Amino acid sequence: MPMPNDTAFLSDPVLHRRTWYLRGVRASFSIPGLILASAFVGFAGLAREAGLTLAETVFMTGVVWALPAKVVLVGAILSGASLPAAAFAVALSSVRLMPMVVALVPEMRNERTPKWVLYLLSHFVAVTSWVLAMENLRHVPRSMRTSYYAGLGSTLVVVNMVVVGIVFQIAGALPPSASAALLLLTPIYFLTSLWGSARERAGHVAMILGLFLGPVFHVLLPGFDLLAAGLIGGFAAYGFHRLRRRKTQ
Repeated sequence: MPMPNDTAFLSDPVLHRRTWYLRGVRASFSIPGLILASAFVGFAGLAREAGLTLAETVFMTGVVWALPAKVVLVGAILSGASLPAAAFAVALSSVRLMPMVVALVPEMRNERTPKWVLYLLSHFVAVTSWVLAMENLRHVPRSMRTSYYAGLGSTLVVVNMVVVGIVFQIAGALPPSASAALLLLTPIYFLTSLWGSARERAGHVAMILGLFLGPVFHVLLPGFDLLAAGLIGGFAAYGFHRLRRRKTQ
């Protein structure tokens, strides 16, 4: 993605930043962005079944943003959990985003970047925006990376707020089988996104073990199935990674 040669861009920083912002907007319209929108279709159906209003669902999409945290919050609402318990569950599910923020922020900032800009842009960090940013930021001048990511992240949020609002209103007119299919889009999105963004073979091993162990522990340890599958699959994948690395060295 070469730098523009027009001297107007160099003499007008506002115009220059606007250009890179629009390039970020354009980058959001991609296959990962389409998959993300399909997952929010499923979330809209889930929120409607949970009894949330249209305004609450759209507000949740923009403010919470990360899809797993919203699914956890809706699950807490359905189970009748208290507000502190729901807040703790959502916070716990969002801790996984901290390493993404730690990896992404140094790629965006320079010596003149205000901290409040980085704090604001951190809100847009989720699997899809992080993957697209890490792939494309190396082609963006460092001084323009915050503008580029602002366009990318804000467009993903706004587009999916619109998608959620539209689907929420038409979900009630769909047959039960179609509504169930919409709900399945959410786990499909998680699986495909994590599979595509995994940089180590151990990540794929962990996902395969999780798919296999989840149903097994659902029968053997109902109520603790996800925890058991995650711990065993995660430690097994870590052991595989260490063994493979040792052989490579």
